[in-house]
Amino acid sequence: MRVIANRPSLYALLAIVALPVAGSLSAQQQDANDPNIIVNGVPTAEPVEMTKGPEIKGVISAREGDKMKVTTADGGSTIVAVNSATKIKGKRSSDSLLNGLPVKVKTMQGGGQLVASQITFETRDLKTATMIRNATEQRFVEQAAATEALRGRVGDIDKYNIKHTTNVHFDTGKSNLSEADKEQLCSTATQANATENALLLVIGYTDSTGSEDVNQALSEKRASRVINYLQQACGWKPYRMLTPTGMATADPLASNDTEEGKAQNRRVAVNVMVSKSVDNM
Repeated sequence: MRVIANRPSLYALLAIVALPVAGSLSAQQQDANDPNIIVNGVPTAEPVEMTKGPEIKGVISAREGDKMKVTTADGGSTIVAVNSATKIKGKRSSDSLLNGLPVKVKTMQGGGQLVASQITFETRDLKTATMIRNATEQRFVEQAAATEALRGRVGDIDKYNIKHTTNVHFDTGKSNLSEADKEQLCSTATQANATENALLLVIGYTDSTGSEDVNQALSEKRASRVINYLQQACGWKPYRMLTPTGMATADPLASNDTEEGKAQNRRVAVNVMVSKSVDNM
């Protein structure tokens, strides 16, 4: 039996089947160009290009989360991030990065921050830092109780008697301590240590040279340098230190109109303080 195909009908059927497909493609093309259609999403962040950063040598002076502050010999400090890619000596964890540990840090920089690529230190220094931490933890309860008992009786600065003030002086724009200043600071610490209930208040100052921002930072750096020396070289206990501050050009001892006056104003004042509530007890 012969079957004769009806070609016009076949063509019509194919056209009907093709219509939705063509319509769909046309709709997709139209939708893609429709300015009224909003596509929501989060753009992919541009990768941060990391380049080799400076090598930092100093002492870890603070830790917070994945960041540490390294204080260098000149009293400056740098914030460095630590991540899972950071190589720490002996494949140790970041828990070994203790306050007071001298370190050498190789860094990468990018995105406005420094990231540690490698951290090395002496094993004996880590042992020392660990011993200090453990000893500190053992003494913490009794020290905290003694500190709170003392601080609980002291408040604003006007509630203190100033027993003695020592001024150490600096060259213009500098924060270095002379040998004579170092000797004077330790002498002050010894004298204060013999004074019952004594605390130290350290305040940094500058002369009128430089901008306000520069002088503020410089006065704080000078105060920090003095505090570090008092604690590290003179043995002054940190818990007997009131909050230090930098006062820039405030409270000058002399006129800034002369070089002699400026020299007097470039100073850090170390005040031996005793609360009026416990003085002469």
